[in-house]
Amino acid sequence: MQSVPTPDLAAKTRLAHERLNDHYGIQAIYGRADPMHELVGTILSHRTTHANEVTAYRTMRERFPTWEGVRDAPLADLIDAIQTANYPEIKAPYIQNMLTHLIRETGAANIDFLRDLSTEDAMKWLTDLPGIGLKTATLLLLFNFQKPVLPVDTHVHRVTQRIGAIGSRVSAEKAHALLLASLPADAGVLFNFHKHFYWHGQRVCTWYSPRCGECVLRDMCDFYAAGGTTILSSTPVRKKK
Repeated sequence: MQSVPTPDLAAKTRLAHERLNDHYGIQAIYGRADPMHELVGTILSHRTTHANEVTAYRTMRERFPTWEGVRDAPLADLIDAIQTANYPEIKAPYIQNMLTHLIRETGAANIDFLRDLSTEDAMKWLTDLPGIGLKTATLLLLFNFQKPVLPVDTHVHRVTQRIGAIGSRVSAEKAHALLLASLPADAGVLFNFHKHFYWHGQRVCTWYSPRCGECVLRDMCDFYAAGGTTILSSTPVRKKK
């Protein structure tokens, strides 16, 4: 299993990053003003659309205006409040367990203290919370606290696999470390890498029908060179009708 990027793959990763920087433009780091909103919103965002996430979050906060209220709500009521997000029956217990742990450990539903921790300590603290995985932790730490970490969601994973920056069987979790090792440990660079590969996966390098004719990475893409036939761990199997 690939554990560190080869010099060729690291160079390819950086070249693709430069191309997408030119294509989409450099962005300043931005995130939600409230880190708790970012944390809970990221949990809600898993496997759903942004619009559904926004609706679920707004409805939840309208029904339960305080985080203590969210924590103590009858589970069925919280599930109902976030029903527009896919898998609310899974996300609701995650949110309540996380809030229970956070408030018990710190005395408040507030994570601003993460700003003063080292990247490693902040990452460990977050991933020790119930239901908080690597993607959620890296999104929060990069967007809200400008820590030099790299979120790898399904879009980033798919595009980097297709171009051949990471191996065809590398998981999204392992891709965090591999891609991070190919890039400068700079929050601004990593933010733009994440946003641009995310957008590219949404708009061009889509799951089932990638728009290769419009892709600025086409000439360096292993997937395109193979005629779109490469089997990758990031590409879902099309469901039979």
